[in-house]
Amino acid sequence: MHVNPAPTQGPSVEWPVWVGDVPRPAAAFQPRTQVRKKARAARTGGSDVVLSGAGGVGKSQLAASLARELRDQERTDETGLDVLVWARATSTDQIITAYAEAAGRLQLPGVSPDDEDGAAQLFLRWLAATGRRWLVVLDDVTDPAAVQEWWPDSGAGRGWVLATSRREDALLSGQGRNLVRLGLYTDAESRAYLQRRLTDAGHAHLHDATQAGEIAAELGHLPLALGHAAAYLINKRRTMGDYLNLLRDTSSRLGDLFPLSGDTEGYGRPVTASLLLSLDAAQESDTSGLARPLLHLASLMDPLGHPATTWTTPAVLSFLRTARPPQRRWLRRHHPAVRQTEVHSALEALRTYSMLTQDTTTAPIRMHALTARAVRESIPSSMLPAMARTSADAILSLWPRHDHEERELAAVLRANVVQLDELTRPALWQPEAHPCIYRVSSSLTDAGLYQQAIEYDERTARHSNDIHGPDHPDTLIARHNLAVSYSDAGRVQDALNLCERVLADRERTLGEDHPDTLDARNNLAGSYSDAGRVQDALNLRERVLADYERILGEDHPDTLDARNNLAGSYSAAGRVQDALNLRERVLADYERILGDDHPDTLRARNNLAVSYSAAGRVQDALNLCERVLADRERILGEDHPDTLTARHNLAVSYSAAGRVQDALNLGERVLADRERILGEDHPATLTTRNNLASSYSDAGRVQDALNLCERVLADRERILGEDHPATLTTRHNLAVSYSAAGRVQDALNLCERVLADYERILGEDHPDTLTARHNLASSYSDAGRVQDALNLRERVLA
Repeated sequence: MHVNPAPTQGPSVEWPVWVGDVPRPAAAFQPRTQVRKKARAARTGGSDVVLSGAGGVGKSQLAASLARELRDQERTDETGLDVLVWARATSTDQIITAYAEAAGRLQLPGVSPDDEDGAAQLFLRWLAATGRRWLVVLDDVTDPAAVQEWWPDSGAGRGWVLATSRREDALLSGQGRNLVRLGLYTDAESRAYLQRRLTDAGHAHLHDATQAGEIAAELGHLPLALGHAAAYLINKRRTMGDYLNLLRDTSSRLGDLFPLSGDTEGYGRPVTASLLLSLDAAQESDTSGLARPLLHLASLMDPLGHPATTWTTPAVLSFLRTARPPQRRWLRRHHPAVRQTEVHSALEALRTYSMLTQDTTTAPIRMHALTARAVRESIPSSMLPAMARTSADAILSLWPRHDHEERELAAVLRANVVQLDELTRPALWQPEAHPCIYRVSSSLTDAGLYQQAIEYDERTARHSNDIHGPDHPDTLIARHNLAVSYSDAGRVQDALNLCERVLADRERTLGEDHPDTLDARNNLAGSYSDAGRVQDALNLRERVLADYERILGEDHPDTLDARNNLAGSYSAAGRVQDALNLRERVLADYERILGDDHPDTLRARNNLAVSYSAAGRVQDALNLCERVLADRERILGEDHPDTLTARHNLAVSYSAAGRVQDALNLGERVLADRERILGEDHPATLTTRNNLASSYSDAGRVQDALNLCERVLADRERILGEDHPATLTTRHNLAVSYSAAGRVQDALNLCERVLADYERILGEDHPDTLTARHNLASSYSDAGRVQDALNLRERVLA
């Protein structure tokens, strides 16, 4: 058998042989310890390494650091590195040129200066057979298939190939290669970089630890951007606060924030160009022509992620039909329908070139915030409104029918609406507010995030006022939503004041009999009720009912709701029989008009049960509660929030009927259900926990009741605030638990605080304040302060 001898080199080779320019160490270089360890481990195990990551994460800098480590540190060993080739790999021509130069420097037999390909092939064969130690770095591989034939064989175990690429193709991780992903700086690395960079430049006074963290977050911890930002601060002598203001100004362009004068590490191109470098390649690999319009749409979404299904909704498919460039001149007036498979293909191309990231095909799609900003700067301004409303239509179409069914999805959609509106305003407001704007408000309320709902609704009302003016219907809707949020958060007086303003505005702009005016009048009655102005609420609800009957008719759904609300006012005013009679009529109306199984009918049945209980008809209330629960389980499902409410109400009825153990068992089930479905901190969950404490007390489990009351109070103070009516109720319940446990002084102290809180928040004449005064009298009595108890009870009676 004939064996070809390994290529040799001439006797005058000067060792070691270095080919190509290894980038110089970056200023304030961060070692990326974890990724470095993975690369070293792969090399020790005999695997080549591909450092993969998006543009600007520092792949070349880390590769250069690893190369210098081998080149410089191991030269002290007689078995140190003999050959190092650093080759740019954006095209095969660059690789061939570097290999040919190495072959010439090694004086390999047969090398001809007129045959670069041949010389490069000789170098590859030498690498595969030599006993020398070598390292080849292929920097920025853009076409893995084209590079394949030029990838050195390190099978002899003396050499190592280190590559960098924006791509994550399977081809890069085959044949003994280890794909190591390089991501963004950690928060600690970002902060360390900025501090060291400014200090090394002699401008440590420009550094502010808090603002450095904010800048790092705004820049998405992208090393490339942090490098340019530090250079900007150094060159301009600007404070970090000034730079933050520029960053947060959406009208500022990246070219101004990251000028070429900031390219201190020699990237050789503007940040924007670097971030979008892969877009052309992604477009070339995408046969659908959808890559660019999809990237434009994705740039308007939340960088932390949006549902992958957003881009296959009917709204987006319709938009893409005319957004992609025509493939042939004669097709310019004909736009064929876009298929979902084409969208998936375009998204795959964008993921391949790291323009988008996605952990799995069903996971949210993410885009780095700066990449998104660079993409947005390339969107024609004339296209932005259509793109914004298309994205809003897509988001709204994905919203779950009930937020509790997909809480995480609802949270993601809320974040994306906020981001979309912020980036495209006033596109979602003209000619009128897109429904998704208001869906965020109701979704926050459904999630029990009352303070967030207030903050969102305050911004929404302000934006609508600025865009449409104070009297526009959208502005009035936004103001109404804010009033509802104030009410949910226990800000009773703020809600009442706003409701009065909305009613006055609607009467002035729409007229006294407009349906929206009637709705505002009804809402004001609810605010009167919350504020303890029982008679005012009753008077207004009688007027609202009369208006609805006159304008909409006796059987209109809004009329039925008004009748039901009036029954509630009768109940609050102590007119128990009037409330019961009206609720019986409301239920009969709902059953006749909407049917026995309509959700509004079930709600009316539940309200009638409450009236039965108030009238002392305990068994009738219990029977109706059992029917409502069975109906809701059958129609809405066992986990629907309304079903959980019905289960909760049945537990209360069991308690009223003296069925203590049944009440306790059902209360424990409701609590477990609400914790699972709504979350541990949802206000409805806290209410169930509070009621379960009462059941423990009824069952004689005094310490369990006290422990649970203390937890509920802590939770409500943390989530709803110290002054929320529900928090005050829990504080009162804890006082009762203290009394039951024989802790008389603790109960008295807490009762005095509760009364002071009610007087301050709800006023001296609010029904809840009167109840608190009555309970304090009981505490005085328990403490032996008979005269104090007598005096206070006389006042309560008066």
